[in-house]
Parts: sequence; structure tokens; C-alpha cells
Amino acid sequence: MTTFAPEQSVRHPDHGEGRIVVDQGVFSLVQFGTDIHRVGTAQLMRIESLEDRLADLTTDDPTATLAKVQALLIRSINDQWGVFTRTRVKLLPHQLWVCRQVTRNWPARWLVADDVGLGKTIEAGLILDPLLSSDRVKRVLVLTPARLAPQWRDRMKTMFDIRLNLYSADLDRDRVSYWETADKVVASFHTLRMDKARERLLKAEPWDLVLVDEAHHFQAVERSATLTYNLLKDMQAAGKIGSLVLFTGTPHRGKDFGFLALMHLLRPDLFDPQRDIEEQLAHLPEAMIRNNKATVTDLEGKPLFKPVMTQTVDYGYTEAEADFYNVMSEFILDGRAYASDLAGRERTSRMLLLIALQKLAASSIAAIRSALSKRRGMLATTIAQGRSGAAQIVEPPEDEDDDERSQREETSVGETSPTLMSDEIARLDEILARADEITQETKIQRLIDLIVTELPAGEPVLLFTEYKATQALVLNALEARFGEGSTGFINGDERLTLPDASGIAQTRNLARDTAAEDFNAGRTRFLISTEAGGEGIDLQHCCATLVHVDLPWNPMRLHQRVGRLNRYGQNRAVSVYLLRNPETVEARIWSLLEEKLARIQATLSASMEEAEDIAQLVIGMAGSSVFDELYSESYSKQGRETLRSWWTANSNRFGGDNALATARSIFGSASKFDFASMAKEIPQLDLPQLEPFFRNAAKTHGRRVTTSEAGLSIATPEIWRNDLDLKSRYDGLTFDRELAPQEQMNRMMGIGHSLVDKLLEHAVNQPVFAAYLKGLESPILLARVEDELTGTKATVHRIVLGLQHGQSNILRDGELLTLLNHCTALEAAPTELSVEHAATLRALSLRLEASELPESFGFTYPKARPIMALVPASNRVL
Repeated sequence: MTTFAPEQSVRHPDHGEGRIVVDQGVFSLVQFGTDIHRVGTAQLMRIESLEDRLADLTTDDPTATLAKVQALLIRSINDQWGVFTRTRVKLLPHQLWVCRQVTRNWPARWLVADDVGLGKTIEAGLILDPLLSSDRVKRVLVLTPARLAPQWRDRMKTMFDIRLNLYSADLDRDRVSYWETADKVVASFHTLRMDKARERLLKAEPWDLVLVDEAHHFQAVERSATLTYNLLKDMQAAGKIGSLVLFTGTPHRGKDFGFLALMHLLRPDLFDPQRDIEEQLAHLPEAMIRNNKATVTDLEGKPLFKPVMTQTVDYGYTEAEADFYNVMSEFILDGRAYASDLAGRERTSRMLLLIALQKLAASSIAAIRSALSKRRGMLATTIAQGRSGAAQIVEPPEDEDDDERSQREETSVGETSPTLMSDEIARLDEILARADEITQETKIQRLIDLIVTELPAGEPVLLFTEYKATQALVLNALEARFGEGSTGFINGDERLTLPDASGIAQTRNLARDTAAEDFNAGRTRFLISTEAGGEGIDLQHCCATLVHVDLPWNPMRLHQRVGRLNRYGQNRAVSVYLLRNPETVEARIWSLLEEKLARIQATLSASMEEAEDIAQLVIGMAGSSVFDELYSESYSKQGRETLRSWWTANSNRFGGDNALATARSIFGSASKFDFASMAKEIPQLDLPQLEPFFRNAAKTHGRRVTTSEAGLSIATPEIWRNDLDLKSRYDGLTFDRELAPQEQMNRMMGIGHSLVDKLLEHAVNQPVFAAYLKGLESPILLARVEDELTGTKATVHRIVLGLQHGQSNILRDGELLTLLNHCTALEAAPTELSVEHAATLRALSLRLEASELPESFGFTYPKARPIMALVPASNRVL
């Protein structure tokens, strides 16, 4: 019977290639990958190794050997970093690092809280693509807000060629559940939280990976939880989630309980909302990632983002506008006085209406006129029908987004009937009469003047308004000045009512994606968006100018709006303009708010190791209700000094010492990418570095890769002619990521392309171990590094590195691939390995055995084993 020595490479008919742990006679313990099996020794077949070549002084076919080495290195690099993933966008260091951090151990549980504009969709694709390619993930569910679900499906397809099915309730009405046939799905969590949809989802097979976008919607509140939170909680309890990755730019939304409840979904072993947050923050690096625009760079270490330039654009009211503003202010103050004498729901319902009125008035006269006109009609009908104006209040959902909130505020004024004062209809008639005297709003005239006189000719402009009535006002003004068709719009329901010159209302319909495409393509110069465009659209390639037509009370919205332009791909400094009348209470409050935010930022920056716009987290922690209260309560403080004194006494409701400490701790503790320490580890490689392997591998099959203006062409090797996954011939192939939108992803070569995957698999299984190469300066020994500890959660179990004669440092896989891509195989190579070269390679092997391997490999007990050798061709040898 054949006996085997420890470490001997063997092959088993069922388990494949492995290494002998111990030969026990009839049985042997063999390690196959990360598993150790007791198998029959007679079933094992010895396979060749590098040691055989060094013993008998022979070499192998140079082209096949070079192709195998390149294939091993490509796999090693991509398993760790995903740099050869096929995507249309250029990859960035922080994105590669996020992918590696999330997928290093499996199952994965992470909250990715990168700043707006750093490419969370790309990060999600980079995480998902290699997992699908390796079959580690077969069932994936993406949960996202309803308006973003189609975008996720489209971007995964166009960027990564990942095909996700878009769930809708209409698809799940049959007797057979939708989930029994769909295994790669993107769905709205608003839809799935409904009872029937959730019930069917909870009966489905478990998901290998669940990705959640805008995960702040899943935060709970004390003594209760949102329907959205319960959806994820129920899936967790039912064992339906294998790995879970959450994405949000605002992880803390005002309550420590909500933040810790979200973290508890991820890591119940580390976080508990019932415990104090301070004692749990030390665990954040194990579960939360946060990168910010101030520190991210390209592969050369150059900052990706330029500072945003913000300036105010002031205007003043005409006499008629000032008169309207004063009358409207008196109406709101009288309404507050009337409501203050009430209690409970009676008081709450009226206060919510008054806040909505105040916001609409601050947006535009057109917005408040439209709302008051509808309200006047509703109240008149109520009285005529003999109905009372009893309090009606609809509690907004916990996970209501900004656009839904603005829509509710705009419509609630004309739909809820509690009276704001005894003579309300008469007061409304007075206000509407004053409004009718205003034919043009100074704000809009100042906006047109800004565009015409202060911006470059033809400059594309993104404009934001909070309400649709203001959006319609601006659209009419822009098209009147710059021509019909010059302006597009984005809002929640994708339609806009526009009164024409005769006062007849016309409805214009425009899909969100169409509006963005027209703007990006230059077919429209202006794009006006409500908060529906504050997330999920990319406009940075065509536009660098943003105008806030009105100022939202919550400053977090400004950050989200600017994020549409100040994101990766923007090659200009973004200019932001804020329209305001400094004489209004809202503008004064905004100035005071800016002062406080500047002080918060200065305080935090002084105590943070790295630059971080951490004030945004402090704002997010405050919650919208805090700003609603500050603005609405300040309305009665008209005098400047009175207002400042009142503000000083009341603005401690956000940005207090506890909030600052929490913000500092959360962002300071989270795991983050640091280019200075990671630059050497991240391979500075991209798809073009695959081409030398592609040509060498094709040559081993007797195939020649030809080049034309259309791209690369190759006939499929004969051995795969009947393979259904491959075409008989490929034309127009490219290793360039920058495909035009209309070009098919199957042209792009990379890991995941069927032909590339076949060539890699074939190359690494070739029984070749040593060869002479042209262009090599000194011998190189390649080694496979594995963790001696089995059963770990690591996803990368082996990597390839090397030692080169005359060099003291270990060469990483990326360095080796770069070096060997400049080498070529000899047409007629020697079959014998020189004694000198064999001795040199054995010396390198001894050096390797004595070397201390870097901890960054992530192995507990790393062991390096020589696998291949490359030696330089020289005239002496030849």
C-alpha cells in the first residue's frame, strides 16, 4: 500500500485536491480546503508538486506556467478586494475596503453608515457580486424605500449585471407564493410590512443575505416599534436572515434607544437598547463602518471631494408682500393663542396645522395662497352642511420620510377641519385678498436675476423646494424666461399642476427617472425637485450648482440635497445658493442656527483625530420635531434682540453636551478606512491587468486574441464548444469599465464573465510548477498562505504571496501580478532547471519558513507553503 508523508498533495475522487495530515495506514486524515476528512488511503492519488521539480531539476511549459501563476494571483487578489469585479464605475479605495471588511467573516453583520455621496449602491454591489459568483450567496433580498426599489434593480443590472426581481404585491396573489420561485429580489419594506405580504415572506426559505437601504427607517422607539422594525425583527426571529448588512447615512436619529435597537438587530450579542449606550460604544468597530467625504481619496491618495461653496442670496419684500407677511403672521399668532387655551388632541391638531401654515408661508406666497384657498372652501362646505369643526388628527407614521411629510403638510391644511379661531373664514378672506394683490414674488424675480447675471451662461441648475405649489411657481417662471421645455421636475407622485396664463390648471406628468435622464443629458437646463429628489438620484456628472429656493426647517435636508451633486464623479467644486429674506423670522432663526452649528463643528473638530462633518449627526440626533418647535415657537419673537435671547435659552434642545459626546463616540469608534495605513495593502489594479492572463490562457488553448477598434475577439477553445454557458465566439470584448450606457455588460471582461471564469479554473488546475520567463530579473518563489486553524468564520482561506531573490520584503499578490504582467513566456524554453536556480529556490523556501507573516492577512495561525517557482531566462541558461 502506498504511504504518504505529512503535507503531501493528494487527490480524492469525491473531495478533490487536499493535503495529508497523517497517514494512519488503512485510513488517512486529509485536509480539503478548510475541512479535514478521514478517508480511505487507497482512494488517494499522489499529485505532483513544486518539490518534484526541484528534485528532478525539470521545468514546465512557460506559457501554461505563467498563466497559472497569474490565475492564482488574480483569484487571491479578488477574493480579498474584489478589484476585478465587473462594474461600470471606477472603484475607490474606501469602497474596496468596505467590501473586504463586510465579507471578511461569514455570516456578516454590519451597519455601513458612509456619508451621502460615497457610493453605497456600489459598495452593496461589490459586496454582493463575489458572493454570488462563488455561490456563497444564492438567495438575496434587498429591502429599500418604495421609490428606490426600481433604481436598485436597474443599477445592479447596469453596473454589475446582477439581475434582481422587483417585488410587488400584484405578483404575490397566486396560491403559490412569489417567494417560492424568486431568489434574488429587491422589495419595498413599506409593502412587506403589511400583514399578508409579511406572512408570506416569513414562510419563505431563509435568505443567505439581506441588504437594507435607508436603514434608519428600522429604528424602534421605547415601549413600541415601527411596523418596519418589526418586519426585520420577525424575519430574524423566524431564522430567515443569514447575513445582514444595513446602509444609512444617519444611523442615530435622536434617541439612543432607537440606535441601539437597530444595532441589536445586527448584533444582539453586543448591543442592547435596555442598557446604557456608553458601555456599548466600544463594540462599534465590530459592527459599524463610517467613512466621510473629508478623508476619502482615490488610489493615489488624492482627496476626492472639494469643499462646497455656500452663499446666501438675499432679497426684500415689496410693500404688498410685506403687508401680506404681516397679516399672515398675525393670523398664525392668533391661532396659536386660540390653541393654547385648549388641551389634548384639540390643541395638538391645531398646532400641527399652524406649523404647516407657517412652513408653507415661508416657502412661497403661491404655496400658502393655494393651501388657504382650499382650506377656505373646505370650511365653508363644513359649515353649510351643518358639521362641526371637531379636531381631526392623523398621526404620521414613525418611518415617514421627508417628502411624505411635506406632501402631508401641504394637503392637511385644506383637508382637516378643526377651526383655528372663531372668525376664521373672514380672516382667510382678508389674507387671500392681500395675496391676490401680489402678481409677482420678489423671491422668484431674485432667482431669475441670479441665473441670468451671476451664473455662467447655460449653467445647469438643480433647484430644491419643499412644496409642490412652490415647485410649480418656479417651473412656470423658468419656462417663461428660458423657454418651454427648459425645466424638468421631480416630486413624490410624479405630476405637477401648473396654472396657465388664463388661470386654467393643467397637469404635467413626468417620471422621476425621465426627469433625471433629461437633465443629465442636457435636454433640460433646470431641474426642480422636492425632497423626493433628496436621495437616490445622481446628478453630479452634469451639474455643480444648487439653489435652495426655500429653507427647510430641518438643516439635515440641506445636507441630503447637496449630496445629489457633491458625490463621487463630481469634478468641480459645488456651488450652493440659499434664497432668503433676512427680515423674516425664519431667516433670522436660520442665521442663529448656522452660528450654533459652526460652534458645534468647531468643538467637535478640536477633539476628533480626523476631519468629520459630525455636526450632521448632531442634527440627525435632534429629530425633526425639535426644529419644528424651535421655528414655530419663535414666531412671536419678532424683535432681533428678543429673538436672540429666546434662542439662546431654548436652542439647547439639540447639540447639548450629551449629544456631542454621543456623536463624538459613535463616529470616533466606528470602523473606518484610513488610506495612510491601508495604501500598501490595497492593490492598485483594475480590469486591464487581467488582459495579459487572458492572452496567455488563450494561447495555451491554441487560440489567438485579436484586437480591432471594436475591441478584442476570440474563438472559444474547442474543449468548451458544447458548454451552454459559453458562446462559440466573442467579439468586441473590453477590459475598460467605462462602457457607454447602451453597451451590453457582457462585453466587459472580468471575474464573473463566463469565459474569464473558465480560463481561470482551467489554468489553476494545470500540473505545472516551474518555468523560465523572459523579463524576470531574479528567481521568484510563490507560496500559498493558509490558516492552520480550521472552522473559522473567515471567507478568505488562502492567499498567494512571494519572495524574490535579492529582495528582503515579502511580495504581496498585487505586487507580484504587476511584476509578472511585464514578463513573457519563451517560445522554446529549456526543460532542465539549473542546479544554481534550484538551490536559490530552496534558500527562498527556508527564508519563507522563517518569515513572520503580516497580521493584516487575517489568519490566526498562518502557514506558507511553496507552490510555484519562476526563474529568469538568461543567455547563460539558454
